[in-house]
Amino acid sequence: MTESRHTLRKTLRQRRRALTPQQQTRASHLLVKHLQRHPWLQSARKVALYWPADGELDPRPLTKVLWQKGVKCYLPVLHPWSQRQLWFTPLTQNTRLRRNRFGIPEPITHRSAPLSARHLDIVFMPLVGFDRTGGRLGMGGGFYDTTFAFKRRQPGNSRPKLIGLAHGCQEVEKLPLEPWDIPLAAVVTEKGVVFGK
Repeated sequence: MTESRHTLRKTLRQRRRALTPQQQTRASHLLVKHLQRHPWLQSARKVALYWPADGELDPRPLTKVLWQKGVKCYLPVLHPWSQRQLWFTPLTQNTRLRRNRFGIPEPITHRSAPLSARHLDIVFMPLVGFDRTGGRLGMGGGFYDTTFAFKRRQPGNSRPKLIGLAHGCQEVEKLPLEPWDIPLAAVVTEKGVVFGK
């Protein structure tokens, strides 16, 4: 199973990297179109997004819509002392970023107080692959699964809502999942909401 996950991860990363800049931009704009009036965002006050890397669907244009609604936006930051944990730092138009050890830009944490994952309303998550049962294949570091492990221990805990963002080409019929994988509540692609309500 580990080998099949490794092979699948490699294949799906190649698929999303093969998208042209024009396809990437169009997908990002379509994402905003699908989400800007969605009921999920009507009551949300604290929403986490991610800075795209490696061909991931870019959620950054969505931040403008969220700011206009008065929603506070956050980006994940590698936790300084807890292994494979994320915390979330405010993202504003003036937020200064620096690259973490993986080369991904993240807010400079000393400028604003980080937020625990439990206090977010929605987390838009990157992924490598997904299926229509809520299965998510990440990059393999386990950061999101470790950070949101409390949702597996407390199944009735609806906050935060975990929503995967991906290109349609990243969908597979059935993912080989592990016990520690945290399921998604929904997945949105450039085609719209393909899983979840």
